[in-house]
Amino acid sequence: MIDPRVLITRLGGVARGARLQEFGVSRRRLSRAVRDGEVDRIRDGLFATDAAHPDDLAAARHGGALTCSAALRRHGVWVLAEPGPPHVWMGRRGRAYEHAGCRCVSHYFRGASAFGVVDVATALIHLHRCEGEEAFFASLESALRLRLISDASRSRIRAALPEHARWLVDLAREDADSGLESLLRLRMHQLGIRLDTQVTIDGVGRVDFVIDGRLIIEADGKENHDGVSKRHKDLVRDAAASALGYETLHFDYAQIIHDWPTVQAAILAALARLPHRWQLAPQRHA
Repeated sequence: MIDPRVLITRLGGVARGARLQEFGVSRRRLSRAVRDGEVDRIRDGLFATDAAHPDDLAAARHGGALTCSAALRRHGVWVLAEPGPPHVWMGRRGRAYEHAGCRCVSHYFRGASAFGVVDVATALIHLHRCEGEEAFFASLESALRLRLISDASRSRIRAALPEHARWLVDLAREDADSGLESLLRLRMHQLGIRLDTQVTIDGVGRVDFVIDGRLIIEADGKENHDGVSKRHKDLVRDAAASALGYETLHFDYAQIIHDWPTVQAAILAALARLPHRWQLAPQRHA
């Protein structure tokens, strides 16, 4: 006899009664599992076990599947937004159910929603509509680096975007080292400034970006550059770069995310100072 608890858990922790019946679970057996505390009845026709992730359960209670930043974070993709209320894909004609503690954000995007977590490509499409170009681009490059997007999925994402936004997919690369680097490259591109990424300079090592052959930009994430030892290594590298004629600018997470005008002004001012005739040490792309 099929165990409803085991089956629901294998289906992701949440399932419709009709779906369970397809596997041979009778209504009587399901009712007994609920009565015995093996399975929770979320509402009529919808059941869950304690294996369900809290966000998936909240989305299911609301009437759909987890999407946008929360879904991408679950897939291990870098996201710009801080954790917040679940964004729930309701499908085109879904019905939202108010529930205890509901903070859910409903998305009535095209398609038929189920339960659980949407796939990476779908979450990225929804993210562009919900949070805009920068959030989308940074997460897209993260997903590409993690090999979570196939060529077919990339084409699907591109086709789903508005025509004016498809260049973002064309610009995206698979070697972005962090979401901060993706944001920086996108913003420089929109200013008409080309960056060479992940450049190795003899005597210095690999740096995040080089602009105009002279200006090094390093983007430091939340988790980086906190220790004294790391700071010392950065100073040694900066000194070596300076001896070769480079200027180095370091920006951390808070600056890039929350104080971009200051970052942009610093980069533009540094570029304006650059003499363009000096012969520099050889550099190569990693």
